[in-house]
Amino acid sequence: MLSSTLASVPQEIVEHVAYLVATDTIVGPPIDLISLVSTSRHFYSGLSITKNLNLYANIFTFKFDTGVATRRLGVDKLTQSVLTEELQRRFILLKRIRARTESSLEQCDPRKPEDRTRLRETLFGAYLLMLENEGKNELHLRAYGIDDWLNEYWFREQGSSLATSALKADRWPDQNEEHALAMWLFWFLFKPGDHKYNQNRTMTHVLKIYALGAHVYQLAAPSWTEFFPSSRPASPEIVNHYSEAYHLSSPSMASPAILSFLSLIDRVEMSTTASDPRPRRNWGEKLSSSSAKWDCEWHRCVNLGRGLLKKTLTSAFTPGSIEGVWEGTFTYTEFGAYAELLGGAAPTILTKSMVVKHRQTWKLREHHLLLDSPTSGNDDEDRAPLSAGDPLRSYFATGTRVTENATGVEVQEPGANPLFYKRATSLQDDNQAVRDIILTGEGHSAWGQFSLVGRIRPCDGFISLSKDYVDGDRGKWLYRGYLIGNADGCLAGRWRDTMSPIDTAGYEGCFTMSRRI
Repeated sequence: MLSSTLASVPQEIVEHVAYLVATDTIVGPPIDLISLVSTSRHFYSGLSITKNLNLYANIFTFKFDTGVATRRLGVDKLTQSVLTEELQRRFILLKRIRARTESSLEQCDPRKPEDRTRLRETLFGAYLLMLENEGKNELHLRAYGIDDWLNEYWFREQGSSLATSALKADRWPDQNEEHALAMWLFWFLFKPGDHKYNQNRTMTHVLKIYALGAHVYQLAAPSWTEFFPSSRPASPEIVNHYSEAYHLSSPSMASPAILSFLSLIDRVEMSTTASDPRPRRNWGEKLSSSSAKWDCEWHRCVNLGRGLLKKTLTSAFTPGSIEGVWEGTFTYTEFGAYAELLGGAAPTILTKSMVVKHRQTWKLREHHLLLDSPTSGNDDEDRAPLSAGDPLRSYFATGTRVTENATGVEVQEPGANPLFYKRATSLQDDNQAVRDIILTGEGHSAWGQFSLVGRIRPCDGFISLSKDYVDGDRGKWLYRGYLIGNADGCLAGRWRDTMSPIDTAGYEGCFTMSRRI
């Protein structure tokens, strides 16, 4: 009798009830559906995951963020069957994170190929969730214990990163794809105001090593010495994302390590010193709530993974993002201690070194060479408008003249025709394609006033700025890094002396800048 009554319920009603049951809460799999599906054959035939893709696709869109993926991949890629499969895959991933099957050496030894592959799958899955995060994805990761996972991975002696055990043995921790992904996740989810961070010496040491150990840990891949890289940095990872195989290159770990380290020590200083009336920037804070804020990080992974090393600007940088006033800090360690490091000293020299910070302000202007500009050359979109230049001069060739006026800059390379780059703020059409970008500006710090000029590497948005103090006594310095989080994000990277040859390690420190609020 009951079964016949249930069988008479219209399918639309059954599906609507099932959806309400499954979406009672955002976090967690739709486990309450099990009892409903098991009620009768009629319900099973209409609600099982193999019979009702529409229901499970709608459950996915309720529980996870889809706006970013729809915009990046295209709505045609997110079919009902794809979303249903992705729903299952994500909860398998989250279950592994909650069980910590890859964060500890007890269950995962990254020195074993099969364990390392499993670890990389987990980290890439979580990383992509954050690149598409609009609130729901992060909610799931935190609910399933990603913070504890990362804390164990990085800062416990039995953590599978092996970073803490390496420092305990006074060895430099490894640099690899898994560490890069895990450092990005740490920064994405970092909350400096959380009291558990303030007195964690191990955390401070690990972040300090990766942020300041410039002679060991590369700033960018491809190398900063190449403006037009000849080959992609490493073999890409093939990642199953929305039922499609993507060739992705893991991002460099330096920028998130620098942001996390400086944010952490700023918070520790605030909690242990008298109140300071000056505003302090939380480098872990992500100002923008725009769904496009991690687009460049996504495109950087895709471009390098596919080996798209184009010579004109790609989607790894959004034109107009740097124009404006930026405030931040640069740090340095005592030169004698750094000289010891360059001479082969153990990491304990760095962990015990004092870090000195100075505040600085930059006023930057962007100048664009447009694709349809009469001076931009022929119609070959991948023809470089300027030469690769000298890496120690922000990729300008020796003897290049950059003349600025109110509407832009004229660039004259030796033996070449001049090119005119239009000021970004003077452009009327936002849809005009940009081939190349030159940056100019000025600023000041406790050391004095300085000028800035630089370029942006087209294949991955890597930024290089030459900093030249006006009085000449402070020398010339090279600032290199990435804009993380687009226009409302942070500039983060390392400065370097310009006297050391590019094929040797130089004197370096780190910097972070955020847009003036």
